[in-house]
Amino acid sequence: MMAAVSCAEVSVVAKSATRIRVGVGGWTYEPWRNNFYPKGWPQSRELEYASGKLTAIEINGTYYGSQKPATFAKWRDETPDDFVFSMKATRYATNRKVLAESGDSIERFISSGISEMGPKLGPIVWQFMPTKKFDADDFEAFLNLLPASVDGLTLRHVMDVRHDSFKTESYLRLARKHKVATVFTDSDDYPSFADMTGDFVYARLMRAEASLKTGYEPKALDQWAQTVKVWAAGGESPDLPRMSDKPAAKTSRDVFVYFINGAKEQAPAAAMELLKRLD
Repeated sequence: MMAAVSCAEVSVVAKSATRIRVGVGGWTYEPWRNNFYPKGWPQSRELEYASGKLTAIEINGTYYGSQKPATFAKWRDETPDDFVFSMKATRYATNRKVLAESGDSIERFISSGISEMGPKLGPIVWQFMPTKKFDADDFEAFLNLLPASVDGLTLRHVMDVRHDSFKTESYLRLARKHKVATVFTDSDDYPSFADMTGDFVYARLMRAEASLKTGYEPKALDQWAQTVKVWAAGGESPDLPRMSDKPAAKTSRDVFVYFINGAKEQAPAAAMELLKRLD
C-alpha cells in the first residue's frame, strides 16, 4: 500500500556501503554491441554484462509505458546484489496542464510492480516537458501526491525540471520543503543548476563527444570525480551554477551520476572511467 509523502521527511530506501553510483541510460543500444559489449555477446544477457561493469542504470522505458511486475523481478534477479536502478516515472503524470490532477496516473505507476525491485529500487525520476512552466501552487499539489513508500519500501523522488521558470528561489524552497531532489543536468539544452534540494544528488551528464574514446577528456573526468566526492561529503561545487547563495545543510549524500544523451555510444566508457577515478 502507498503512504502519502510528508513534508517533514522522505527517507532513503536502503543504505549501502557504496554511496556513489555511476551508470548510463538503459542497456539495449545497438552501437554498444561490439563496442561496450563483447563481440557476439547474447542480447538476452546485455543487462547482466552492463550491471557487472557499472553500478546503476536509469530505466527510460517506464516513462513511455508500464511494465509487468515479473519484468521488474527479472531485472532485479539479473543484476548484482549491490546494483541500483533509477527509473523514469510515467509521462502521463507529468505531461499535463494541471499537475494536481495526476493522482490516478501516479498511483497506477507506483502500484505497477516497481516494488519487485526491492532494495535495488533507486530514485524515481519525474521528468517534465521543456514547455512546462513553474506554478508554485500546482507544483506543490503535485508533490503532495507523491507517495513516501510502497509495499514497505521507502521511495526517493527527483524532479527533472526543464523550463527556465524553475530557476527561482521559490522552486528551491518548495523542493526543500518536501525534500525531493532536483536533477542537475550538465547541458546547454535544459536549465542547469546544482542547488541541493534533497538528501541525495542526481546528475545527468550530457556532453560526451563521439571523437573521444571515453566520451570526455581525462581532465574533465578528473574534475567530475572531484565534484562527485564533494557532493558525497555534503558539499557543493563552487564550479557549478547555482540559483541561491545560501548553501544547503552539509550532510553526506548518496550520489547518482548518469552519462546519457550526447554521444551515447561512448557513455559506458565514460561511466567506467569515472568509476576508476572514484575507486
